[in-house]
Amino acid sequence: MTTTTTAGTTALTNIASLVTNDPSLGDGTPIGLIQDAAVVIDGDRVVWVGESSKAPATDNAVDAGGRAVIPGFVDSHSHLVFAGDRTQEFNARMSGRAYSAGGIRTTVAATRAATDAELSANVARYLAEALRQGTTTQETKSGYGLTVEDEARALRIAREHTDEVTYLGAHIVPPDHADDPAAYVALVTGEMLDACAPYARWIDVFCEKGAFDGDQARAILTAGAAKGLHPRVHANQLSYGPGVQLAVELDAASADHCTHLTDADVDALAHGATVATLLPGAEFSTRAAWPDARRLLDAGATVALSTDCNPGSSFTSSMPFCIALAVRDMGMTPDEAVWSATAGGAAALRRQDIGRLTPGARADLALLDAPSHVHLAYRPGVPLVTAVWRAGERVH
Repeated sequence: MTTTTTAGTTALTNIASLVTNDPSLGDGTPIGLIQDAAVVIDGDRVVWVGESSKAPATDNAVDAGGRAVIPGFVDSHSHLVFAGDRTQEFNARMSGRAYSAGGIRTTVAATRAATDAELSANVARYLAEALRQGTTTQETKSGYGLTVEDEARALRIAREHTDEVTYLGAHIVPPDHADDPAAYVALVTGEMLDACAPYARWIDVFCEKGAFDGDQARAILTAGAAKGLHPRVHANQLSYGPGVQLAVELDAASADHCTHLTDADVDALAHGATVATLLPGAEFSTRAAWPDARRLLDAGATVALSTDCNPGSSFTSSMPFCIALAVRDMGMTPDEAVWSATAGGAAALRRQDIGRLTPGARADLALLDAPSHVHLAYRPGVPLVTAVWRAGERVH
């Protein structure tokens, strides 16, 4: 691969196959695949895509060497502000113990004890790890502080690293409120929300047995919306429940996990604006039942894929790994999985400027050491991302 580095417009040429996620381009499929393609970048934006032979003149050129180019991955669900390690819990689970929400308390204790510098370094480490694997947009949450001070601190630290920040004070009821969960809900919707709202774009709640029920989740999300935070929901991960229906009712950007769905849940997602975000790393790491992506897609729901990177139930930052799992075990085609990991994630963040490679989009893209995006599922576990551009700048 050859490149020049002076300022001005840059063309990536000799691209074997280009995923644009624009069905009006290329082969007319949802991923808008163009063969023998080129992309032109000006500043932080894509200004032209098409066949290499038709590319306009540019100041600089990058020869992709017959490799594939895809939009940068959009990881719309992660929990990166944490400290500590849950190796023992994972080891025990792999030896037969079931996963439950209770393990979160271990991370809460470690996170509360960590310094700001330690937490910030952890976030930077995992973001860099994800970037090397092609992730150019990363959402992340609080949820391991569960006090006013610790939740606000987590969000402040997260905001230093990404704009897609979610307030998850309602992760679990902490031990110090175990006897009075109503008081904790009042804290989450009152003083804690006031302290956290300035740092966050989103509000989330773990609506699940052992965490928060439907009425509590509604109160939390409604209070957040009144403060300008848009809802997201951890929904229907461990059991059937009200999370998905509540997410659609409140116009949540996403209902995340969606492992246990009734026909009514699927229908609601298919006819609403809420994205079904599937997190296969969690099922892999807990040996739980896989979400049925095929069922959702066939019904017409919008599906996103994300890592759920967290120290307890899905300690991976690899979107390519999640793509491979989704294709192998969740009924998705390679095209669908790549779309869901890029454009789907953008939809789950209600973003139009990312997750696609079309004129006007942010110039976020990954160059694969492979001739096709299909290799992300075809060659699982192989580090295929060989270069990454974010906002027009080559960052890896």
